[in-house]
Amino acid sequence: MLRGLDIRDMLIIDRLELAFQPGLNVLTGETGAGKSILLDSLGFVLGWRGRAELVRQGAEQGEVTAWFDLSTDHPARAILRDAGLEVEDELILRRINTRDGRKTAWVNDRRVSGDVLRALSDTLVELHGQHDDRGLLNPRGHRQMLDAFAGAEGELATTQAAWRALSAARKALAAAEAKVAETRAEEDYLRHAVAELDALSPEAGEEATLDAQRRLMQSAEKIRTDIVRAHEALGLQGAEGLVNDASRWLQGAADKAEGQLDPALTAIEAMMLSLDDAQRAIETCLDALTFDPFALEQAEERLFAIRGLARKHDVLPDDLRGFADDLRGRLAVLDGSSGDLQALAAQVQCAQAAYDAAAANLRAKRQGAARKLDLAMAAELAPLKMERAVFTTEITDADSGPDGGDAVAFTVATNPGAPTGPINKIASGGELSRFLLALKVCLTQEADGLTMIFDEIDRGVGGATADAVGRRLAELAQGGQVLVVTHSPQVAALGGHHWRVEKHQRADATLSTVVRLDAAARIDEIARMLSGDTVTDAAREAAKALIKA
Repeated sequence: MLRGLDIRDMLIIDRLELAFQPGLNVLTGETGAGKSILLDSLGFVLGWRGRAELVRQGAEQGEVTAWFDLSTDHPARAILRDAGLEVEDELILRRINTRDGRKTAWVNDRRVSGDVLRALSDTLVELHGQHDDRGLLNPRGHRQMLDAFAGAEGELATTQAAWRALSAARKALAAAEAKVAETRAEEDYLRHAVAELDALSPEAGEEATLDAQRRLMQSAEKIRTDIVRAHEALGLQGAEGLVNDASRWLQGAADKAEGQLDPALTAIEAMMLSLDDAQRAIETCLDALTFDPFALEQAEERLFAIRGLARKHDVLPDDLRGFADDLRGRLAVLDGSSGDLQALAAQVQCAQAAYDAAAANLRAKRQGAARKLDLAMAAELAPLKMERAVFTTEITDADSGPDGGDAVAFTVATNPGAPTGPINKIASGGELSRFLLALKVCLTQEADGLTMIFDEIDRGVGGATADAVGRRLAELAQGGQVLVVTHSPQVAALGGHHWRVEKHQRADATLSTVVRLDAAARIDEIARMLSGDTVTDAAREAAKALIKA
């Protein structure tokens, strides 16, 4: 419930503080006195989008503060908790607008964003007038309003979850189909490439081994001649024969040398062993350099084949085996795609069935609520002197989506048998006001702690009809809070609390203020509304009669 509003330096208000009460609060005043400025200021502190220029001329900044009482189960408490804000029984909103357009907001002295303000405002205040753009006249919002009236939060959540599951299943199937289609388009290439790679069957490191073998065989003939010469130089016709001769000669002379040749003989024996080791190593090398004349050709062919495939597929030679495994995997996807696609298609069918069931359940909930709303509207229109009018909630098929497959539209006919159509196209100005008042009452009957504001909802009606509108507003305010901006004396007379908006001309500025009226001043104000600028005794008597009625 809105308890107070403090406005400083906003438009033509320099300083204004209002303390609102439960029940029906009435604001009256001459056209142009500044009643809409109050609503603009309240909308500003609630984060609503409105006028761009709000700061009073000559001031550096404008500021609005609003404070509300919160019941123990008020929905604003959940929003405060989600935003990490302190939850108290009193909620204080404050917002500043500087001359350069910067806006800053606080909730209970904590800085917040405009999004938090707007989320809170949805639970605190409901503003409505003939030019209200917040939903009643916009068919796009009718489905959401019907769902709120129906209490279909559970069914809606189930439908939305089913839609997400269906969308995910469809996406998975589409991705699999696209992958299969892409793979199938290159199936011939894949099978040829895998066959070619399998036929060659390259191993990691094989390219380097073949290259080393090839270089060795290419140089073998050239170095073999020198190695054979070295082998011969160390053999019996060379060093080995000479050393043998030297050893034989020294052994023949050793007996007469009295042991002087023993070291030489020992060294020669070691030399003979070393020569033998060298010859065996050379023979091993010669054996290695002895190869099949076709071995070089075969090594080169395989080396060139491996390198050719590596260039063809733009991979390193050592990565050919892994590349082949990858291609085989893609073929396996293709070969097993039929079963996978069938499984995914079955998942889509299952998700579709779950969504269809959830959407059907939601539609049934909406249809039941539509009938209930139509009956409630009929009951509301009768006391508003529109007992012959017909209100219908139409539910038609629409494209399926997260909120089901229903289109909802509120239509009216001003008389039985007359053509039906959208509210704002069928009803006249006075009829429109009453339709919207009745609809507002029906749609907000479960709203707890919501302050409802009606901006000239009685425009275009008078006499008994205006009286009926006023009485419905008074009934609506029982146990709650309604603020109404009105030019109708019949409505003003039914208010529990009355304020008059006044505009004062000064030498350097025009300022607007709001005065709370006592009983006598209230009679004069209603008399002015009845008779105009000149308030007569007859007008005062008529005002008293309206107040007592």
